Amino acid sequence: MEKRVLLAVFLSFLVLFVYQAVFAPPPRPTGGETPEPTGPAGRPAPAAVPAAAERREVPGAPSAPVVPVPEPLLADAGLRDIVVETDRVRAVFSNRGGDLRSWRLKEYLDQAGEPLELVPNDIPSDLGHPFDLRLDDPALTERLSQALFVPSAAGLDLRGGKKGILTFEYRAAAGLSARKSFEFTPGEAPFSVAFTATVEHEGRPLNPAIVWGPAIGTGRNASGRSFYQGARPILFRDGKVARLKVTALADEPRYEGAFPFAGVEDHYFLSAEVGSGRRKTLEFESLQFPSASGSANGEQQLVSYSLRYAEAPTSGLFFFGPKDFDILQAIDPDLVRAIDFGFFAWLAVPLLRALKWVDVFIGNYGWSIIILTILINIVIGPLRHKSVVSMRKMQEIQPQVKAIQERYSKLKTTDPARQKMNTELMNLYRERGVNPASGCVPMLLTMPILFAFYSFLSVAIELRGAPFFGWIHDLSAPDPLYIWPVLMGVTQVVQQRMTPSSADPMQQKMMMFMPIVFTIMFLWAPSGLVLYWFSSNLCAIGQQQVTNALVGPPKVLAVRPAAERRLKKAGSGKSEQAEKEQR
Repeated sequence: MEKRVLLAVFLSFLVLFVYQAVFAPPPRPTGGETPEPTGPAGRPAPAAVPAAAERREVPGAPSAPVVPVPEPLLADAGLRDIVVETDRVRAVFSNRGGDLRSWRLKEYLDQAGEPLELVPNDIPSDLGHPFDLRLDDPALTERLSQALFVPSAAGLDLRGGKKGILTFEYRAAAGLSARKSFEFTPGEAPFSVAFTATVEHEGRPLNPAIVWGPAIGTGRNASGRSFYQGARPILFRDGKVARLKVTALADEPRYEGAFPFAGVEDHYFLSAEVGSGRRKTLEFESLQFPSASGSANGEQQLVSYSLRYAEAPTSGLFFFGPKDFDILQAIDPDLVRAIDFGFFAWLAVPLLRALKWVDVFIGNYGWSIIILTILINIVIGPLRHKSVVSMRKMQEIQPQVKAIQERYSKLKTTDPARQKMNTELMNLYRERGVNPASGCVPMLLTMPILFAFYSFLSVAIELRGAPFFGWIHDLSAPDPLYIWPVLMGVTQVVQQRMTPSSADPMQQKMMMFMPIVFTIMFLWAPSGLVLYWFSSNLCAIGQQQVTNALVGPPKVLAVRPAAERRLKKAGSGKSEQAEKEQR
């Protein structure tokens, strides 16, 4: 019975591994992190009225005819950047279009050790930037995207939790006017901005779509062997999170509804409109293009999206940052569902909180994982001890169990006499004080903890960039030397050999392949997850040693002669009454 449980656990993890290998995006070489954004020196020369060569096409819109553009009534004199600095974010806006060009997270670093850039800058400019506006008239959309808006400030220094508002305004002589407002509250929502836009043409208010463009440009792509999840659309509707397949966007790019939050996510970061609950229309598009680092790094896989409210956009809250549980919960309790904890989220969240609590005292997430694993194993120790003791008892009576089964093996399944085998087995269990299920139930009770650990360690952003010691500089990345996966496999072999078994020799040999398969699966797993599995195996080995010392060596019991005589009578098909008559 206990081998069936172990086999079920093995098959469960095998299904997870095969799912990621089959249903994840096709393997692609992983590109590097995105480079520094191009500064003003790399931009075209300032011009109040852009030339025809600088015009960009709006995705999906027909080409607009070239017409003379009248002089604007309110426009900036030249191209410039406006920097908004907070304690955790450095944002760069451009007065060309009044959109966002850079959003760097100071607490999260890229491979070069620089603040992580979430706005992809090594892509064609015609794909749009965050907070561009799209109108039904392509010509008006083009004029807004190229207009030099007048900012309300040359920059904002909001460090220390100060609040601030940045506005951009533009008015043209032809009756086109637009105003964008960005409100920052870094003390309350450090990775969010409240956005309002008003557009009028010839005195008539228009309802523009908010274009975000390609989202989550961390420079990392998912591969078939990696646990890392690449960019994909995410919607929260009807109380459930829908994570859309990128490959399905070509057939179904548009979604309508009053989504509490919607946008694009990757493994650790999220770009989404949050909390309005207003009805809106979203359009997604899958994008692939060569990375700026060169063809050796393959292609980038991004998802572009835009949204349009039923009415003109006012005070829409946009989150653009890490999928940190506490940060998301402070913005909107529903937003924590953006973290994919899986089926065992109800247990994964308390375990994540426990890990963060332990790390407050330890200061190293690697050691915190080890200590939390030890504490968890101490709690579940009595259940594991009871399971091992039950399996030991089953191992002791196994020769008698097999003798009963062999003597009834020649009878057909439909033979009524075969039912006596179950009676014989139950009598044997009762006499020896053995419950066949007692070895499985305690083990099954520990399974949710195991799967919950697997779930949250796979997606916890706390492990991103967190070092352990030696060659492990990032617990969210695989072990570059494959040492920890091999050690994990070795400990699993030792644990497998120490565990009492009532299976036949052939099944035992098959079970010994499990550590090999697990080792292969964990070669590309996050180091933090492998470290937990290794620590859990060591705890199980230590507890097995203690249990063996307490209960002593196994006692192999001989087959009962009386049971053998009863089985022979049952095999001959003679009842006790018939035997007496013959006498």
